Amino acid sequence: KKNNIYLPEFSEKNVTILEKEIDKMDEKLPPLTSFILPSGHDISSRCHIARTICRRAERRLVTLSSTSEINTLHIKYLNRLSDYLFTLARDILLAKNKKEIKWEKEQ
Repeated sequence: KKNNIYLPEFSEKNVTILEKEIDKMDEKLPPLTSFILPSGHDISSRCHIARTICRRAERRLVTLSSTSEINTLHIKYLNRLSDYLFTLARDILLAKNKKEIKWEKEQ
């Protein structure tokens, strides 16, 4: 208990669960050959938005770690969570039979 806030126990197992779920989805997804845009389906796009928020939290936690003691496992978890959300967005497109929109460099 810290400041009257009860936080759940957190361990490497939480990271492992995410990694296993990423691997399961990755098995059925085509390999990435280029960057993809966060589009194709509403739910998939929302996963991309959540992923960017997760990355922002990860960056802020890294910044905080330069001045405060933090549990580095939290940084690792946020990193894997953002990867999970990216893979989930791709998996949703596959399930909905929607195409990924590839980013193309302007000529």
